Amino acid sequence: MAEYPRSFDREDLLKCARGELFGPGNAQLPLPPMLMMDRITDISGDGGTHGKGHVVAEFDIRPDLWFFDCHFPGNPIMPGCLGLDGLWQLTGFNLGWRGWQGRGYALGVGEVKLSGMVRPDRTMLTYKVDFTKAVQTRRLTMGVADGTVEADGEVIYQVRDMKVALSEG
Repeated sequence: MAEYPRSFDREDLLKCARGELFGPGNAQLPLPPMLMMDRITDISGDGGTHGKGHVVAEFDIRPDLWFFDCHFPGNPIMPGCLGLDGLWQLTGFNLGWRGWQGRGYALGVGEVKLSGMVRPDRTMLTYKVDFTKAVQTRRLTMGVADGTVEADGEVIYQVRDMKVALSEG
């Protein structure tokens, strides 16, 4: 496993988005406004409920975030797909953090439950990704994980069997 820190601030995440953290052609986060977190507070390759790795990250909610103006006018709500994308982003980040090579891409998700909304009066989202499988073979690099999104401590999204792969192609 590569020697990276266990936490990352916003500037570190922007370096990842520019391809400067894990190297060119390897796992990258998207640039703002699609970057869905402000910091990673903890990451491992062997922690979490299943002992197969985890990530915890935070996203500061501000009323001026880009999606509130358009989704929906007069009834601002963060699209649920953005929370799911944040979980996928973190799953791929963990694979790059492990030192595994290739560009990340989402393969799917088994189950998504949305039980709450992110409105402009919320202050922080906390993402928790818990790996159930992390596989690296000659032909395949893939992470499978469950995840939650909490808004100010309340679980509002739950996902099962997210799949993210790295491809060197």
